[in-house]
Amino acid sequence: MKAAIIFGSRSDAETMRGAAAVLVDFGVEFSSHILSAHRVPELLGETLEKLENGGVEVIIAGAGLAAHLPGVIASRTLVPVIGVPIASGGMGGLDALLSMVQMPRPVPVACVGVGNAANAAYLAVEILSLKYPELRKKLADFRAKMKADFARENEKEVKL
Repeated sequence: MKAAIIFGSRSDAETMRGAAAVLVDFGVEFSSHILSAHRVPELLGETLEKLENGGVEVIIAGAGLAAHLPGVIASRTLVPVIGVPIASGGMGGLDALLSMVQMPRPVPVACVGVGNAANAAYLAVEILSLKYPELRKKLADFRAKMKADFARENEKEVKL
């Protein structure tokens, strides 16, 4: 199972580390790349071709402002793309969010909340778990532990 994390600039790295941490926790092999749909479109295309030929099965793409990167990636591959809108500029990431969720059909980009790269990775794990039973087991165990932890932490009455 292989994933790729792609984002538009070095300043996005901190946000995208959230995705990397989740993939590491689940044992999903991944690579990360700083690429721009506007500044290095040829390199983006070459990288996507290499990733596909190397067996990548899901791509997490982070971008801010007009956030074209996830959509451009989705237009150039059949691999599922999960967009992470990144807050930058004066709109707090709303511009990036709308850019991703308003993709014209038939080239969708799945999208998570602004800055929520961890959720993008959890979604990637869910997608991969359809093919890999061992990952599905890890995901089921993770969810069971999450529920148990929540119940334990909240079993006592809270005084307000």
